[in-house]
Amino acid sequence: MIERLFPDDVSCAATREETVPDGTLFPEEEALMARSVAKRRNDFATARACARRAMAGLGLPPVAVLHGHRGKPLWPEGIVGSLTHCHGYRAAALAREQDVLSLGIDAEPHAPLPEGVRELVTLPAERERIGPQAEEGSGALHWDRVLFSAKESVFKTWYPVTGVELDFVEADLTMHQESDPGGGGNPGAACGTFTARLLLTDPALPTTLRGHWRIEDGVIATAVLVRPNWREEGGA
Repeated sequence: MIERLFPDDVSCAATREETVPDGTLFPEEEALMARSVAKRRNDFATARACARRAMAGLGLPPVAVLHGHRGKPLWPEGIVGSLTHCHGYRAAALAREQDVLSLGIDAEPHAPLPEGVRELVTLPAERERIGPQAEEGSGALHWDRVLFSAKESVFKTWYPVTGVELDFVEADLTMHQESDPGGGGNPGAACGTFTARLLLTDPALPTTLRGHWRIEDGVIATAVLVRPNWREEGGA
């Protein structure tokens, strides 16, 4: 699913599996997980397995993927990328930095946000915009969770470039739904785009980021991509 949100120069890999065989992790990665509970270890390992497949898609050998502050993945030189995991879905997206300045992905279960979370992670203007969408025949589409996932993708795009924290309420998102010509065999499928107006700005990135979202088989996936020449193109 995540591959449908990116152009061809981004290498993507995903799995619905919750575990991977023993020996999947490199020794350096095993050391990071030595004291982790089983769920955390499985999330980490399955995401790294996806990362290795995405590396192969770029013609790269498999290497360990450690992490820095805020869990930022540490990629090989010349590579940018993002990882995500939720129950029932794990994915990686990688690209060469000559082609992509930064990208971010996120996956979430397609279900409402827990009570009280919506107010913490959204702006009043966002809640006003998604309210009418929910009332105009979008059916069981949980816009609050799609918006949350999109904000996670925005953060994962922003942070590796700026090194600055971006709060949920420091990006104002507008969501758009589109027709899905490829979703005929999947009655729960939906897709669209979003724009994120950054309320905290940095000269290294445009003030508006653009992304895509998709829902399939009970999972939301979102993605943001910024090109190195975004200034010439007038945006992301």
